[in-house]
Amino acid sequence: MVKRLRHEDVVLASLRPTKEERDHVCSIARRLLKIIAESKKAEGMVVGSIARNTWVHGDRDLDVFMLFDPTLSREELEDQGLALARSVARACTDTFHEKYAEHPYINATIDDVDVDLVPCYNVSSATKIQSAVDRTPFHTRYITDKINGLIDDVLLLKRFTKTGGIYGSDQMTEGFSGYLCELLVLHYGGFTPLLQAAATWRPQTVIDIERHAAREFPEPLVVIDPVDPRRNVAAAVSLDKMAGFVELARGYLESPSESFFAYPPERCILKKELSAVIRQRKTFVYAIVFSTPPYIPEVVVPQLKRSLLSVRELLERNGFAVHHAHYHMQPEQCMFLFELLVKELPAIQRHAGPPIWNRVNADKFREKHVAERATGPYIDDGRYEMEVPREFTTAKSLLSSREVLLNASHGKHVRQSLENGWTVLEGPDCWQKEFAPFLAGFFDRLSPLVRILRKR
Repeated sequence: MVKRLRHEDVVLASLRPTKEERDHVCSIARRLLKIIAESKKAEGMVVGSIARNTWVHGDRDLDVFMLFDPTLSREELEDQGLALARSVARACTDTFHEKYAEHPYINATIDDVDVDLVPCYNVSSATKIQSAVDRTPFHTRYITDKINGLIDDVLLLKRFTKTGGIYGSDQMTEGFSGYLCELLVLHYGGFTPLLQAAATWRPQTVIDIERHAAREFPEPLVVIDPVDPRRNVAAAVSLDKMAGFVELARGYLESPSESFFAYPPERCILKKELSAVIRQRKTFVYAIVFSTPPYIPEVVVPQLKRSLLSVRELLERNGFAVHHAHYHMQPEQCMFLFELLVKELPAIQRHAGPPIWNRVNADKFREKHVAERATGPYIDDGRYEMEVPREFTTAKSLLSSREVLLNASHGKHVRQSLENGWTVLEGPDCWQKEFAPFLAGFFDRLSPLVRILRKR
């Protein structure tokens, strides 16, 4: 057993839920399970970190699954599952509403606990799942059976990755899920052995605890699900977040300290600070702001990524070099943010034609343009070329063009939102209160380890 460092014990004392906290959450869980059992419509089960005792003090997220007969159709599961979830929630609170993932479920607030009531199929094996959530009960059973003695290590890893900004398998974070943290600790036998191994990871690292992988995976980090050989638990982890974890592991092993577990204060930026930053960098900043599509982040975020890339390509194709671009999603509005190296271009641009040696196409090009009042066609480097008027001489006019921007390759729901209009902001006017942390992070880019070392 690896000896625990003194500061790790200090951190753990703040991470372990108190007895009162456990008793409170568990009493709510028992109450919900009793109501589900009395309905005789499904089998209730607590899943997730609370069921596995790997939850962190202050995290009051209780996941209760309702396991239905697998012979039900998907439509019957949704109808009966949602009806039961509503009745269970109504018996405990007035504060609940529907949410949607692969299928609908109920989110409720009971006392101060955030509860998800999720219907799923009670299948006999994870390889027989009919919906993605059917796999979750198997995860809970697997971890619960094996994690004893390593719970503190999981708590340390969760705080370590949260502090480093790489915890969370959502589309925005592209990092480590709680289940992935549990599997990594389980596989390597503890927090420190995991870091020692991770310090040497390279892309395409494969971890297969049960040695039963049913296929190969393209992602940089591959952790085969012990309950489903066809699934990579680390599929959400991007190359940059994997590299960030490797960097953090090396940094901690070289100089372990409590600062690796201390949350950094949220950094915001004031409008006058943004103005000063732009002035100092001598770049040109533009934002596109539009209404957030009315769908969950798991649906919207991939579309934001696609749209941002398409608009970036549009800018560069028109001669506006992009130094940095990113997106952010808030409940009411989304923002695409671009830092450009140039904001205005000459009124003319080169238009390349075919080589002279390509006689058919060269003749067509010359005949098409010979009567135009323009410079050219002329020959340069063996091919026809001419100077033509530039359609957009400023970045703002390009980003404001409804015809051009909507012709970019957008995700379906992002396009629908843009069709209702958008606002183009320039320079310090890009500042908006709800995006202040995002704007600060846009210009304050640091690797996870460098951020920790800077705050010491």
